[in-house]
Amino acid sequence: MLDTQRKPASVTPVVGAVKGRDLPDAGGAKTYLNGRLALLAVLLAVLAAVGAAAWAFYLRPVNVQVSQAERDVPVEVFGLGTVEARVASKVGFKVSGVLVDLRADVGDRVAKGSNLGRLDDREQSARVARTKASIAQAEANVQKATASVEKARANYNNAKRISERRQALVQSNSTSVEAAETAQAVQDAALGDFNLASSEVEVARASINDAKAQGLLESATLDFHTLTAPYNAMVIARTKELGSALGAGEPVFTLIDPATVWVLAYIDESKAGEINVGEPAQIVLRSQPGRRIAGRVARIEPESDRVNEECRVAVAFAQIPAEFTLGEQAEVYITTVRLTQPRLVPEAAIAGLGKGQGTVWTVEDGHLQQHVVTLGHRLLDGRHEITGGVPNDALVVSQLRSGLRVGRAAKVAGGKVP
Repeated sequence: MLDTQRKPASVTPVVGAVKGRDLPDAGGAKTYLNGRLALLAVLLAVLAAVGAAAWAFYLRPVNVQVSQAERDVPVEVFGLGTVEARVASKVGFKVSGVLVDLRADVGDRVAKGSNLGRLDDREQSARVARTKASIAQAEANVQKATASVEKARANYNNAKRISERRQALVQSNSTSVEAAETAQAVQDAALGDFNLASSEVEVARASINDAKAQGLLESATLDFHTLTAPYNAMVIARTKELGSALGAGEPVFTLIDPATVWVLAYIDESKAGEINVGEPAQIVLRSQPGRRIAGRVARIEPESDRVNEECRVAVAFAQIPAEFTLGEQAEVYITTVRLTQPRLVPEAAIAGLGKGQGTVWTVEDGHLQQHVVTLGHRLLDGRHEITGGVPNDALVVSQLRSGLRVGRAAKVAGGKVP
């Protein structure tokens, strides 16, 4: 009987367990519901973000920059060089001597033939005076020889008449044969004297010519004691001063012809082949960085620098500046061709650039496309000319950005979707 009235020991714990786990009270149920709602909200937010990102990446039009249409664009080749003078001379005296006069200094402009300086010429002046005396003496000798010729001619004529009379007397036996032969001998001697006197005249005349030639030589040497400008020049250096003892040929001044000032520029050999003599150019002097001076290609030297692999190109000023400095650094921009209406794209916007080709993005009918294009000239600012591979109505993207995809809608920045 006691066993039948005993309650099972496990009934109460089971009921407690069911009560605590499966049947929460009102406060616990509310917390549980709030947690589920928060989780659902997070999931919805993530889904919304993913959807927005997907829409932004796949559906929303992307803003792009495109190249603008341009006209008459110059293609330039850049070079760096220095201001030089094509005609430059170091001038000095042809003879040695002491410098006693200087009439020019650095920066002076001198006309052709003007006096630049003089050596002590007293000794040479004496030589010139001596040659003049020699000429006068030679002229006197000519006069003396001429008088001797006249005397010899008179003696010969007299001896000839006497000989003729003696020869006639011999025929009539009025004189001896010996006397006739003596008269003939006197005549022959007189003829010899006449010929000798005539030769002495020629010798005297030759002496005059020699004296005059010597006089010209001494006069020229005297002229060498004076230094004159060989052309209209500018003095850029004076290396000697008064009282200096100079050797023959030692330079005193350095002259340039200011009309031949130009820029000798060095151009990369890869670009030098595009340049022709006479093409327009612009010169920027280092002392005037904000000014471009017009010029033209005057000479392309046939020999390149073997070390730097650069070609030397001379660019002449259209109008030489009034003030210039030889050796000053200068930039040259040579225009080799002008593009009438080019398609230009920055190098950074070209993918796979090489061997005159590359890939660019375009906007066509409001959507992005890609094209492999052929490239032409490259400008100094890094832009390339597109010569083929792009439809005529397409706009070329000039700045790459993320999100570019073939077929994606595109909107031109600052404008409407084409």
